[in-house]
Amino acid sequence: MSGVISGFTVIFLVVGAGFVLGRAGTLGPTATDVLSRLVFFVCTPALLFHSLVTANLRDVFSSTLVVAGGTALTIGLVYALIARLWLRRPTADLVIGALSSSYVNSVNLGVPIAIYVLDDRSFIAPLLLFQILLYSPIALVALDLTTLPRGDGRVWRDAIVTPLSNPILIGGVAGLIVSGFGWHPPQAVLDPFRMLGEASVPLALLVFGLSLAARAASSGDGQDRQSRREVALAAVLKMAAMPLLAYAIARWGFGMSGHHLFAQVVIAALPTAQNVLVYAIRYGRGQPLARDSALVTTLLSIPVIALIAVLLG
Repeated sequence: MSGVISGFTVIFLVVGAGFVLGRAGTLGPTATDVLSRLVFFVCTPALLFHSLVTANLRDVFSSTLVVAGGTALTIGLVYALIARLWLRRPTADLVIGALSSSYVNSVNLGVPIAIYVLDDRSFIAPLLLFQILLYSPIALVALDLTTLPRGDGRVWRDAIVTPLSNPILIGGVAGLIVSGFGWHPPQAVLDPFRMLGEASVPLALLVFGLSLAARAASSGDGQDRQSRREVALAAVLKMAAMPLLAYAIARWGFGMSGHHLFAQVVIAALPTAQNVLVYAIRYGRGQPLARDSALVTTLLSIPVIALIAVLLG
């Protein structure tokens, strides 16, 4: 339990530093965008590549992949069903809502929590690959089919090009290929990836703090009334139903216990990823839902993960 408390303390202090820097404007108005791009395009791919090259592939293609992926898909489908029957939302909005209720912030919070709280970054790698390789393409195709004119060639182009152009996916696939062939690169080659990868966690936490400061500064914009029930539904599914489902699948489906069970539930309790807002803006659907779900679940994730740590840690 002391390790969990220490891990959260480290995370909160670095996030707090980012929040203070954001409120003070020390790094300028473009800091969040620049640092987030650095994390997304350079540091996290390097971290994933180094982790996979130096890891056992059985840790990646393991029960963690089934639990995390199955839980996310199930919760997304539950949201779509409830929102269709209760809120009568159109299909494109259902896709954004499903992602808001199940697409995990596996980079900005997932990687730091895996390192500092779970003490094992291999727990987050299967989820990263699942979301980028499978979940995102499915969602993008669904959005294309429901928002673009019929016959538009971008549907299948985006379905193929989008995941292949994702730097995190490229880093992950490259790591899998190298590891799969059993080749261990020279230390002089691995060290730059390790160094860049080690920068991913502190930078991601700073970016998260900066984004919270930006949201706090713009909180006066108000919330779209039509999205409040959707946000509430997404938040309940994400922060309550998803961890409970992960617990049930991990414990009674795979017989997990101890630290492995704790890790599965913590991963499921991570908040909604900001990628969902990017998709919402790109397709012009559900922006208030995506924005507010990310904020609400982020705030709720702190007490929820702390409670999980007390009960299972």
